[in-house]
Amino acid sequence: MYSKEEASKLKQSFWTTFGQYMASVPSSEGMKINWINYKTGFKHLYFKMDAGKKEAYIAIEINHPDMGIQELFFEQFKEFKKILEGYLNETWSWKLHTEDEHGKIISRIYCQIDPVSVFNQADWPTLISFFKPRIIALDEFWNMVKDSFEALK
Repeated sequence: MYSKEEASKLKQSFWTTFGQYMASVPSSEGMKINWINYKTGFKHLYFKMDAGKKEAYIAIEINHPDMGIQELFFEQFKEFKKILEGYLNETWSWKLHTEDEHGKIISRIYCQIDPVSVFNQADWPTLISFFKPRIIALDEFWNMVKDSFEALK
């Protein structure tokens, strides 16, 4: 078992390693990009990657405080579900108005793997292999459809 500080350092070390691994990968527009802190350009809309002691996930998270607007974003993504699945080459889970780890109501479109642990360095290649193609595919998808979300900004 790790102390809170040790756990934090190990997670930080993983994300630093992942960031270094991805540093040479340009965005779909050929630009340098911070893959770990991906900017969608929309407030309350995030591409989130997280790894814990039992699982890891990558998600599109909509956390707008207005549930109606959150639902509009979610419905807009549903309009592009086939395109998204085409970029990802897989089907993701869709949850409208679910709770995040802090009890906040969000909507999430995500893919999860388990059992993996960010605290086990032997799992890091699996985690990197899980996150890399999916965040790249999300970037390609987002570059294609983001203009369709402008009315929701």
